[in-house]
Amino acid sequence: MKRATGSTEVVIALRTPLLRGERRLRIALVGLPGSGKTTLFEAVSSTAPHRGELTGTHRVYRECTVQIGFDEASVVDLPSVHSLHHLQGDDLSTLKYLLWGDERPPVSVHEQFAPPAPFAPPDLIIQVVDATSLQSHLELTLELSKLGRPIVLALNHMDEAAEKGLYINIKSLEKLLGMPVVPTVALMGQGIAQLFAAAVNAAREATCPLPQPPSRHIADSLQALSAAMNRPEIHAAFRVPHPLLLTHFAADDRYFEDELGQHFPQLLPEFRALREAAGLRLPRPLAEELHADRHHRAATLVEAAMRMGAPSVTHGWRYWLDELFLHPQWGLIGSLAVFAAVLFVVFEISGWIDSMTTARLTAAFADWQPQSTGGVVARAVLDGLIGLVGIVVPYMIPLVMLLVTLEEAGLMHRIAFVVDRGFHHIGLHGGVAVPFLLGLGCNVPAISGAAKAASGRERVIASVLITFVPCSARSAIILAIAGKYLGAGGVFAIFALTLLVIAVMGRLLSRGDRELGPGQVQEIPAYAMPTWRKLLAETWDRTSDILTIVTPLLVGGSVVLALLNHVGADSLINSLLMPVTVWWLGLPLALGVPLLFGVLRKELSLLMIYQALGTQEIGNLLDAVQIVTLLLFLTFYIPCVSTFAVMLKSIGRRDALFSVSVSVGVALLVSGVVRMVLSGAQMFAN
Repeated sequence: MKRATGSTEVVIALRTPLLRGERRLRIALVGLPGSGKTTLFEAVSSTAPHRGELTGTHRVYRECTVQIGFDEASVVDLPSVHSLHHLQGDDLSTLKYLLWGDERPPVSVHEQFAPPAPFAPPDLIIQVVDATSLQSHLELTLELSKLGRPIVLALNHMDEAAEKGLYINIKSLEKLLGMPVVPTVALMGQGIAQLFAAAVNAAREATCPLPQPPSRHIADSLQALSAAMNRPEIHAAFRVPHPLLLTHFAADDRYFEDELGQHFPQLLPEFRALREAAGLRLPRPLAEELHADRHHRAATLVEAAMRMGAPSVTHGWRYWLDELFLHPQWGLIGSLAVFAAVLFVVFEISGWIDSMTTARLTAAFADWQPQSTGGVVARAVLDGLIGLVGIVVPYMIPLVMLLVTLEEAGLMHRIAFVVDRGFHHIGLHGGVAVPFLLGLGCNVPAISGAAKAASGRERVIASVLITFVPCSARSAIILAIAGKYLGAGGVFAIFALTLLVIAVMGRLLSRGDRELGPGQVQEIPAYAMPTWRKLLAETWDRTSDILTIVTPLLVGGSVVLALLNHVGADSLINSLLMPVTVWWLGLPLALGVPLLFGVLRKELSLLMIYQALGTQEIGNLLDAVQIVTLLLFLTFYIPCVSTFAVMLKSIGRRDALFSVSVSVGVALLVSGVVRMVLSGAQMFAN
């Protein structure tokens, strides 16, 4: 498969058949308590995983769909287990799911409960192993290897192992176990992408672990019992691998012995006699010998694959950067540092570029106010082009370049991983965190960035929510008016209300579908220094198409509104908008046209408000409630025609129109409700 990236073409190997839809892979996460199994699940989880209890128990499992490259998998986080032997009560359901899933075998027909889980058994098992206490975990590995399913070992907590001086030879362990072994630090997202890639490969190749039979003296003693139990009718009844059934019966496992007694009562005395005879040939009881042998073989594996050394005390710059950007606590500080850098670009660098470009162009043509129809059209075209320059030069290009730089350097992937869980609360993944922040400068590159970071329904939700992020133009209006007439408390309240609306709308928009989209296996790439060639190529690739859509809409909209003003339609427009401006918002009738012109650029709204009211001291004509209402409407109302244009390209016409209707609806609802609340409070105070 070929995919164009900037000016280069990348060839991606596509393995078929794709594991999607009905072919979707099913992966079970298994591990001892404290292995990091749940942490691994949360690192790849969807925004709303399904939760349930294994049938007849209080043991909770979680399940969600996860995107792995072009493939998909249903990942199930099972309750922790210490062993597969001698399980009783709730713990037994975990083993039953691993063996049968929702496909009940004949031996369970007498059970009153439904199958352990409402979905099929796993195609593959990922066992999460604590590298700092390898031996106890490998005992469970030896048990899992008898299930007859592909297994991938996630060797977790590798950072802690290195700090303790424990060094594991991954290749040697893979060879001894006959299964892929992938080092991970699930808490910091390291090795997770490689782990799931290995899982997909193992599932495609259907490679099961190497047989891990007991030691020779135990195997010899069990030969007669094995031959007696190796019957087609028993295999058909239990539907489990023969070595597993043999080992569990030999170890006095009550569940398997009881089932044999219920379904094959005529054979059970013979099996018990052969088990007793096998035990007589061993130095201790058979069950104890099997457990001791498993313990010994795990210790032998550890001895062969691990060595003790000096604890790792020296760390390079990559380690410290990962501590800053990937650590669950420090990572938030690192993300905030990047966010602060973005804010600096938005309010300092972009602001300075704006003053040197758009502001000077506006001032240069400020005195040109033509009266003829042709002149008005020409002036409108000029205003549209100046507005285009004001979006592209100071905000779109610098912010897109910053976004590409963060991606190429590997920082954006780390930020996305750290904030992912927080964004789940509004139905999104952490990949849209930086685009949301870019929205403080301009919603246009922010929506473009979100379109690249998200897909499907999640892309639509992110695009809709970004329109509520106050861009630099709206922030300038809030600071100019609220800062002057409402004070610092008023400014803070408006921005706080904006965050609240984004959070509430995110929950509402994601409420319809429990699982909006699959979880994401986020790759943590190596740090890299962006090159100018790549930076410029990617920036052009992400902005060129937008310009072709934004330009005609911006210029055309400017011409239409200018002609309406030229032919004296102001009073008609104001009259048509009276139900909104006067009746619902409680604003002067003359503000209808300025609010309408806000679809071009928000700065135009502020200028036209001054013109419509005949003064820049609007506090003399509007009271505090009207000022708050006006600012809230401008904040949540359609950002601008440029934002609508990029949404047409990113999410399509239907969803773009849906976003516009949501923006208008929220603007009317929030500003109207706040107006009534403040007016009521004002009347009560008087």
